[in-house]
Amino acid sequence: MTAEPLERFLDRHEQLTAPVPFPGPLVLRPAHESDLPELQRLDEEVFQEVAYPGFLLRQLYDMYAEHFLVLDDGTGRLRGYVLAATTALGRDSWILGLCVTHDRRRHGLGRELMEEVLERLRRSGIQRVRLTVEPSNRAAILLYRSLGFCPEEPDAGLRPDYFGPGMDRQVLRLHLTPGR
Repeated sequence: MTAEPLERFLDRHEQLTAPVPFPGPLVLRPAHESDLPELQRLDEEVFQEVAYPGFLLRQLYDMYAEHFLVLDDGTGRLRGYVLAATTALGRDSWILGLCVTHDRRRHGLGRELMEEVLERLRRSGIQRVRLTVEPSNRAAILLYRSLGFCPEEPDAGLRPDYFGPGMDRQVLRLHLTPGR
């Protein structure tokens, strides 16, 4: 699996180089308020019936813009995002969303998004990150495990009916070490 090249317009302004499998590089950047309609379209495309309603995406952006990153293809379409929420006084965080469009999967983009948001969380003093994942989503579970996430509870973190009847989730956690 070859990682897709990304331009990063974050803190380091670095460009990653590799063979380009798509018309141009994607830009990994913070979300902007003007991205909200496109974020809603993307969320609905990827998550379908469990997509965030537009008003909630708006509020999540207002609260957590610092940890809301997108993949921009330069044509006005977003190809992925990651969103992390932090507590006001604690050292905990939740990954509230990670997605990459179907046509851009299996190119290392989900990993890039996660690595960048985890680094931002680490620099913010966050010590524990949690997330939920559908138990049948093997690709996501493998990604999270490869990043160091492990089940939160001894029973593999499985939480029956976590989001409602028949909507089981696996809860995973990662302890971040300062510095790194």
